[in-house]
Amino acid sequence: MLLTVDVGNTNLTLGLYAGKELGPHWRLATDHQRMPDEYGLQFLGLLEHIGRSYADLTGICLASVVPPLTGRVTQACREYLKQEPLVVDTGVKTGLRILYEDPRAVGADRVADAVAVYNLYGGPACIVDFGTATTFNAITKEGDYLGGAITAGINLAAEALFAHAAKLQRIDLQKPPSVIGRNTPHAMQSGLIYGYVAMTEGMVERFRKELGPEMKVIATGGLAEIIAKETPVIQILAPWLTLDGLRIIWELNRS
Repeated sequence: MLLTVDVGNTNLTLGLYAGKELGPHWRLATDHQRMPDEYGLQFLGLLEHIGRSYADLTGICLASVVPPLTGRVTQACREYLKQEPLVVDTGVKTGLRILYEDPRAVGADRVADAVAVYNLYGGPACIVDFGTATTFNAITKEGDYLGGAITAGINLAAEALFAHAAKLQRIDLQKPPSVIGRNTPHAMQSGLIYGYVAMTEGMVERFRKELGPEMKVIATGGLAEIIAKETPVIQILAPWLTLDGLRIIWELNRS
């Protein structure tokens, strides 16, 4: 089995693959203070929970956008899972041409998403990742990664409102009863949910003008489902897209 690990600023996602199919998978909170031993024991616990052990693993593919944690998770894999992970970084085969001005500046998760979309759905495509940041990523028909757009994620925007507006409280991110909120929590939910829906629709329209009318729209990330339910412009919902990309990258680098 292949273990795929995506270390993000908010979530750490893991998935097991036997062949091309995603098996057991988990989405955990990223703990920036956790040490390698703690991560290692957590990984062993997840495997034990499904009746597996580190001996069942044939490899590990890792993407991280949190540099301080990359080494810790790598050490945990090495010492507790007895595998040296393939870390998605410069020099790793992806099958894509990255046309960003500085290819090294593209997050490993965005690269993995692009690899998954091009191999599973083809291009041209716009990938919308609703994570700590909300990113829009452009893939050409030929499989070139052009770049995209980055803005604050929904949770980040909600926390900013709570932190900087004295009368606004923390809220659950869920669909309000109506667009016009009749109380402060519902008004905040409307602004955040429908505001990001409107932004998504507007950005997709602008991307389509540059990539062409046949452009596909794929959404991923922990908050993708909330937005996808409210707009028809998202054609494919793929919450575990990054893990699929890591699986494909692993296969590309085995040969």
